[in-house]
Amino acid sequence: MALTIQLIKQNQIEDAKAVIVNGCLEFFGRQPVDFEDMADISLHYAPPAGTFLVLLDDKKVVGTGAIRRLDAETCELKRMWILPFYRAQGYGRKIAERLFDFARHAGYKRIRLDTVPELERANKLYRRLGFYLIERYHSGHGTIFMEKLL
Repeated sequence: MALTIQLIKQNQIEDAKAVIVNGCLEFFGRQPVDFEDMADISLHYAPPAGTFLVLLDDKKVVGTGAIRRLDAETCELKRMWILPFYRAQGYGRKIAERLFDFARHAGYKRIRLDTVPELERANKLYRRLGFYLIERYHSGHGTIFMEKLL
């Protein structure tokens, strides 16, 4: 069965959180540091300014990705996580491209993200997708800051 990407539904939020927690435990050995956005997805990722997508294998959430508004022309790529079995198969790129399409349609001119060196494969993907290094744009936990013009 082919995997599908769709808007998150209310009954998928806990499974999406589990995918994110799984990634944080795998790469950092701890729960996510900043998880308040997941307490109310509609507050942080609601259309028309944002969106939250899930990658589904049948009905199982196996990946996530989101866009949230920073300002009228800038949005942020957030919560890009895929379970290990599904990595390196192009799904990260597919989620990102769907999110870029959303961002363009929403009128954003640029998309930013923050990441850390431990996420080597993700960082390579971001560079292949056209992101380039920029100065720190917030005081959060990331140490690498990137931007892509839409």
